[in-house]
Amino acid sequence: MMNEESVFFSRVLTELTLSFHIIYATIGVGVPLMIMIAQWVGIKKNDEHYILLARRWARGFVITVAVGVVTGTAIGMQLSLLWPNFMELAGNIIALPLFMETFAFFFEAIFLGIYLYTWDRFENQKKHLLLLIPVAVGASFSAVFITIVNAFMNAPQGFDVLNEELVNISPLLAMFNPAMPTKVAHVVVTAYMTSAFVLAAIAAFRLLKGSNHIYHKKALFLTMKVGLVFSIATAIIGDFSGKYLAEYQPEKLAAAEWHFETEESAPLILYGILDDGEVKYAIEIPFALSILAHFNPTAEVIGLDQFPADETPPLYIHYLFDIMVTIGMSMVVLSGLYWLGTKLKWAFVNSKWYRWLIVLGGPASIIAIEAGWWLAEVGRQPWILRGIMRVEDAATTSPHVDIMLILFAGLYLVLGIGSIVVLTRMFRKNPVEQEIEDRHVEKGGDIL
Repeated sequence: MMNEESVFFSRVLTELTLSFHIIYATIGVGVPLMIMIAQWVGIKKNDEHYILLARRWARGFVITVAVGVVTGTAIGMQLSLLWPNFMELAGNIIALPLFMETFAFFFEAIFLGIYLYTWDRFENQKKHLLLLIPVAVGASFSAVFITIVNAFMNAPQGFDVLNEELVNISPLLAMFNPAMPTKVAHVVVTAYMTSAFVLAAIAAFRLLKGSNHIYHKKALFLTMKVGLVFSIATAIIGDFSGKYLAEYQPEKLAAAEWHFETEESAPLILYGILDDGEVKYAIEIPFALSILAHFNPTAEVIGLDQFPADETPPLYIHYLFDIMVTIGMSMVVLSGLYWLGTKLKWAFVNSKWYRWLIVLGGPASIIAIEAGWWLAEVGRQPWILRGIMRVEDAATTSPHVDIMLILFAGLYLVLGIGSIVVLTRMFRKNPVEQEIEDRHVEKGGDIL
């Protein structure tokens, strides 16, 4: 029998866990690629500053991995404890990608350990660089496999339903569902983009605080250039995501765009508020929703009038869409202007106010990731397994979920504060200027 209180607290706890985990998971996917790029550039240019970038990023990355392991384990545990009916129904299908996600993580962790403990052990740095390939691949595929599970929840296939049970199960067919390509691509690419902008924010902050060392300038240029590439890729994949939603989850697209009535030549609604069902103060872009959905300015776009009220996602996801798109496009402009301005020697890209914008771009990118994740999850409501099982039917009936919520909230608070303190002290006690000087003395070369 459904316990409304248990369902509520189960949803809150799951949302809290995912919201906290996604920060460390995003960094865990994107930073290995940034480390690999920095070390490759350092080898190619014979520039020790980039090698040192990779080294220092790798040290900080280990801390985020440790926290990510804890929160990732919590998610696995909560799937079984909070959503037992869902796991009983779909566990046989999603077990394969869950196992593969764990395998990918261990694959990454093994080579990360070898990479960290073999600094300066290789005369040929290219051999050391090779160790980063499985680290970056393992990190990315860890995201791929766990996102496949989420994609299956949005577009379930690879089974038949007989007497409320799933039979004729094909795990591979379930993994390669219609939602998989766009969801996986969007998650992985946004992780690369966000990690680049977070690292750029750190470099810009150090420059603002008086450390005018060339090391930070190189770090800023590299991360902003990589961020530009992946922010453009994110926008392109976002367009494909809209076309997927129009075909397979039209109710989510309609709710996110406040598209209430099915019509041709549908406009795109940005911002605004709802007042008794009427959209006010919005920016309306003619034909844009039809183009987003079908790449045709006169195409018909299905509205919320085609769905029962109890199968309509919450309309506040429109604001999540606006936040995600606004920040995403802002980062394209910010990084594009920086790259172009650096090439053309425009003075404003080195000004304090512009560097402060770059600093703000780091946390803004994290906010965009959170908004996108909430949009993906809330937009699937009321389903946990679309068209098959509702959220309230999947949840536990235990009356003690509220206690679990308090305990896990305390754990995440400790982990969040602890990781920030450790990372701050780690780099404050070992500033880059001192490390460069130490390596200069140690190697007998000039990297100043």
